[in-house]
Amino acid sequence: MPFRIKAIAAALFAFICVEASANDCPQFNPNGRAPVVVNAKMRAATQEVCYSDFALLHSGITKGPLWSAEHLTANSVDEAKNNTRTNRFFVEKRLPPGESAQLSDYKKSGYDRGHMSPAGDRASKKGMAESFSLANIVPQDPSNNRRIWSRIEEAVRRLTEESGEAYVVTGPLFSGRQLQTIGESRVFVPTQLYKVVYLPQRQIAFAVVIENTSTNTYTMKTVRELEAMSGLAFPGIPDGLKDKRLGGLRGV
Repeated sequence: MPFRIKAIAAALFAFICVEASANDCPQFNPNGRAPVVVNAKMRAATQEVCYSDFALLHSGITKGPLWSAEHLTANSVDEAKNNTRTNRFFVEKRLPPGESAQLSDYKKSGYDRGHMSPAGDRASKKGMAESFSLANIVPQDPSNNRRIWSRIEEAVRRLTEESGEAYVVTGPLFSGRQLQTIGESRVFVPTQLYKVVYLPQRQIAFAVVIENTSTNTYTMKTVRELEAMSGLAFPGIPDGLKDKRLGGLRGV
């Protein structure tokens, strides 16, 4: 087989594998279509991991999630209010050796273990326990995690209660040539964090971006802008909603 044909076949195979992986747990994504990594460099050493009420794409390079997806309903948000937080972080055993963060990486790092799919969204005991997998965690500025990020998470829950349901994708952004890492595993520290929110019953979709610092501000982005920033695509969100901009998050 000529080299060019082999290259095309290999690229096609890789694309098919990415698409197949993206459908491992379709219930957490609109129309069953998970986020797609369109940046080829980001696809290296990725693995989708399904949990009982969220799913994520883990990177063996950054040692954390590239995205973590959940489908919230008004009922699940209400049930989560009475769920007990476990605080039992653990290493995800389904990941290949050497590709996961370790508990020791965060010790004395100066960073919180920041949930991407939040513990506060978990409606079941099993889901709560699973949310503490380090596969769902990134190094996050402590003030950011405990203050403005927590308020953003709460605002999304309020929107879900008002709207009936929401599809939410949360993850890290890495910008710049000099990226910081922590621990012996060299866990990448995000420069920013994002949330993409789609409210199907109201036909609204938007993104929130925040610096991973002790900031008190956040930026509203269109889904299209977030796609360009992140190297991801969100095929489950209707294309006609991707350029619409929301003014802000009430109460944040």
